Amino acid sequence: MTARFATVPEAMGAPSMRSETGRLGTFKRRYGSKLTSLRDSETAKASWLAIAMMLNNVIALGSTVVFARLIGDYGSLAALVSYFLILAVAGYAMQVATAREAVLGHLGVGAGLAATVRSWTRSILVFTAIMSVVSVLFRQPIADAVGVKNDAWAAALGIPAGCLYLLLTILRGFLQGTGDYRTVGLSLIGEQTARLIIGAALALAGLGVTGAYLGTPLSFVVMSLYCLVVIRKQVGLAVPGQGPAFSLWLHVRRGWAAIAALTVIAVLQNIDIIAAKHRFPKDLASSYSATAVAAKVVIWVAMGAGFYLVPEVSRRRAAGEDTRPVLARALLIIAVVAVPCLLIFAVAPHLLLTLAFGKKRATASDSLFILGLAFTVLAATYLAIQYMLALKRFWFLVVLAAVAVAEPVLLLNASQKPAGFAAVVLAVQAAGALLAFAIALRRSPPPPNRATTTGPAETAIGAELA
Repeated sequence: MTARFATVPEAMGAPSMRSETGRLGTFKRRYGSKLTSLRDSETAKASWLAIAMMLNNVIALGSTVVFARLIGDYGSLAALVSYFLILAVAGYAMQVATAREAVLGHLGVGAGLAATVRSWTRSILVFTAIMSVVSVLFRQPIADAVGVKNDAWAAALGIPAGCLYLLLTILRGFLQGTGDYRTVGLSLIGEQTARLIIGAALALAGLGVTGAYLGTPLSFVVMSLYCLVVIRKQVGLAVPGQGPAFSLWLHVRRGWAAIAALTVIAVLQNIDIIAAKHRFPKDLASSYSATAVAAKVVIWVAMGAGFYLVPEVSRRRAAGEDTRPVLARALLIIAVVAVPCLLIFAVAPHLLLTLAFGKKRATASDSLFILGLAFTVLAATYLAIQYMLALKRFWFLVVLAAVAVAEPVLLLNASQKPAGFAAVVLAVQAAGALLAFAIALRRSPPPPNRATTTGPAETAIGAELA
């Protein structure tokens, strides 16, 4: 008789490999189809994109910390990035608008979609080449306006970077329209990672501010090529001679309201860093820039709340219901996050900035709480603007554009102490919020046709804002 010796796991009371295999097989038979269904569901796809956006923001914050410690004149790099963010607003709006049109099949399918991608890519590349020449020719006036007069060639990169970002965001819109959220998410993570690696490498190679900033447009080139390869695999090649569904410029014109609204927000969010370069010495401007970046954390929360607010307001408007409770709930989300942040800003501003950016970048710490209040108010204004676009109200843009134009004028004449300078930022943001909510909280009548579907202005503003 052959003796059977217990294996070590069995002797210790652990289940045998055979029983484990049996249980695993039973689990797969019982739940495998459900897990596959969940993995392929729209909820899972949306969750993947949300996680990718979170990672994108974490890497972006890490880039800020790295460059603040790596670059001696961090204030100049921050001003250049702020300049780019203002230029990038068309891309933010066009990504969502492109995704919407692609989902509806308005951009073509198969070879038709490939023809639209090909045509729009060529148009943007030609536009980029033309605008690059213009930017190089006017590099010194641009550098003077941004406050980086000694980095004229870095300033010349801003407009080409904005054009390349428009290409990348439109390609992401195509991918969103085909349901490929995974590639969109990977491109978000890849963009920030490439920006950090390339920018840091060039800065360490001796290119300083220009090298660190060059990482931004080069990351867009890398990710655009990646998106184009994926799109080609999905839809194939365009048929020779086949044109786009409609022109890129018509597409941009249709998104004018979203572009204008995002421009206002971008100016209100970023112009203070550019103005600080004109008002403060180099080291203090760098410290203020790092402080302002830390203070803007609540705006990211407003973006997330906006993804809920816009479609819900649109639905209630179409049904003839009161839309204001939706805005109130979105504002509550802002408050829940803002209160603990503001408490930290008030109690330990110097410690927080020292840990994040180093002692040298903490000299403007007395402005952190004031700036935290200012950008919390701006986060609320951002939601009010999305709310009004969802209601198809547009004339508020004139009022808030006037506030955006007034801010740099006021800041260029503000105090040369960070706290006093930040107080002007807060006053401007408060004025903008009061005007925005005075317009937003008016009860609007339901649309003439309650079956009205969501239009471009209702969805285009729900894009990422960096």
